Amino acid sequence: MKLWGGRFEKETEALVHSFSSSLSYDRRLAAHDLRVSEAHALALEECGVIDASEREAIVAALGELRAEMERGDFAFADEEDIHTAVERALVERLGEVGAKLRAARSRNDQVAADMRLFVKEESRRVMALLLELMGVILERAREHLGAVMPGFTHLQPAQPVLLSHHLMAYFEMFKRDAMRLGEAAARADLCPLGSGALAGVTFPLDRGMMADELGFGGITANSMDAVSDRDFVADFLYALCVLSVHLSRMAEEMVLWSTPRFGFMELDEAYATGSSIMPQKANPDLAELVRGKAGRMLGHLVSLLVMLKGLPLSYNRDLQEDKEGLFDAVDQAAAMLRVMTGALATATFDVVRMAEAAGEGFTNATDLADYLVRKGLPFLEAHAAAGRLVRACMEAGKRLEELSLEDFRAVEPRVDEDVYEHITVSACLNARDLPGGTAPARVEEALAEAEAWLESRRPRP
Repeated sequence: MKLWGGRFEKETEALVHSFSSSLSYDRRLAAHDLRVSEAHALALEECGVIDASEREAIVAALGELRAEMERGDFAFADEEDIHTAVERALVERLGEVGAKLRAARSRNDQVAADMRLFVKEESRRVMALLLELMGVILERAREHLGAVMPGFTHLQPAQPVLLSHHLMAYFEMFKRDAMRLGEAAARADLCPLGSGALAGVTFPLDRGMMADELGFGGITANSMDAVSDRDFVADFLYALCVLSVHLSRMAEEMVLWSTPRFGFMELDEAYATGSSIMPQKANPDLAELVRGKAGRMLGHLVSLLVMLKGLPLSYNRDLQEDKEGLFDAVDQAAAMLRVMTGALATATFDVVRMAEAAGEGFTNATDLADYLVRKGLPFLEAHAAAGRLVRACMEAGKRLEELSLEDFRAVEPRVDEDVYEHITVSACLNARDLPGGTAPARVEEALAEAEAWLESRRPRP
């Protein structure tokens, strides 16, 4: 069955039909397409195109189709798209009554509605998985509230931080991801039905009623814009891409931390894989795949934006290419979230090794410079003096805290005996006692605030 063809004398070339068909993937929109058809049937009844008995027959048939599709026994034919498949089934079952549903709509506004419903639903699904991961981050952060580790810049030891503070950095990234997902869903929350092919339809459809029936927050303001843009898909893809980048960064640290050189983390065997030739290996393949899939996600966003960038108003068939990348991105994001949640929940942190590393690499050098500032030196001079002391330690094979008072005073006479109180790892942590800092009390506050935020986002029973 075709939804067009009256002006054509030739049959469509089989190659053209195969090339242009989207049914193999847009059948994923079937549940949304059925809902859209139910709302449209109600609008047609209200404006007198069909009567109540015809609407009831259409809605009943749509319900049968839904049940068949959910069971997996709906007979898809070689059709152009999911809209045609549904309409063909209605006509087969209801005859002329089924054919009446095509009035006052185009596949252009129909698919736009389907896609908006899909984005709204999938954003909620991804959000639920993201909140689960964020909950695990908070659990591990509270579990290891006193654990100390080196913070890094340029992958070089920089300053001591709490492991909880490090984990909470990811919580903040994911918190923004959650906000982006919500914003993307909000921008998709407008109903395009009634826009027709591009200019609106000639029947007085109650657009507000259809929006309410489908759970939209309102209606689109311009029919041409409604059928011809997919910026709401781009918004959602962007949110998924940034999420995947954050997951990739976390995965990278899992890979690094689980190496013998770092030794900060051991992944559970259930989240590692072996080698076909090296019997000793336990590889962080899942984390590496998360890292790799982030590039795949970015490709989907770029593909969509490049497809959109040169399209004239209004609808063009190029827009059919908005789906496969979106569907894959959603599936990959969900899978990435699940494996990262499981990997983090079951990983073991070597807090002893972390604590040892926290004092390595002169991570207290900044605190020494700050100490000298408090003794009256301008920071640039204090920085230079601390650097000379680091050089002296490197040459002597010592740590800063192992220098004698005479060693300190040989470089800067204003150093007193209290210097040692300021350059312990514990002192370095406690000194950063301001909102957002790594001082234990501040991390405890941040953790409590994060737990309250997460609890406020969890669905209520």
